[in-house]
Amino acid sequence: MLLSHYQNELLEAGCDEAGRGCLAGPVFAAAVILPAGFSHPLLNDSKQLSSADRDLLRGVIEKEALHYAVASVDHAEIDKINILKASFRAMHLALEQLSRQPEFIIVDGNRFYAYGKTPFACIVKGDGKYASIAAASILAKTYRDEYMQQLHQEYPHFGWNENKGYPTRQHREALREFGDSPYHRKSFRLLPDEQLELDL
Repeated sequence: MLLSHYQNELLEAGCDEAGRGCLAGPVFAAAVILPAGFSHPLLNDSKQLSSADRDLLRGVIEKEALHYAVASVDHAEIDKINILKASFRAMHLALEQLSRQPEFIIVDGNRFYAYGKTPFACIVKGDGKYASIAAASILAKTYRDEYMQQLHQEYPHFGWNENKGYPTRQHREALREFGDSPYHRKSFRLLPDEQLELDL
């Protein structure tokens, strides 16, 4: 069972991102403020859930959350400022869009750029510990997956409907055959060195 809150005195938002390790497309982030004591038997780190369960939970989160927002930073800005800064930028954008600003923020991972003067805590594997971070991970993941499904219509040979831009064998084989797309992150190593490739 996930913990509902990190602390109980201040209005708390959980934040997480999706798509940091992808070769193409934007990074998405979500911020979620849940009611006190919120729980759901399926709620967990989005990576541990089936797509069907993520979609079901997205509906629950959007209905039950006190406030939520989702934002993204595109591939061009990722290339300009780097993926770590882009992830934090997406989280800040999501926080800015909340209809009520949080008084405390909990973030999945071990690093975060301060959001104004709002106190925060970084929690390693927080999406498997706190409900609001898990909820944020699910929203970020499902919104990003939807977006990559749309891009798949434009560039079907990369298989983004299945790999969502992650560096699968199919994705890299398509890169070798067709080259990159306008949505690929040019600052990433799109193809491994040939020597590394032998170990795949």
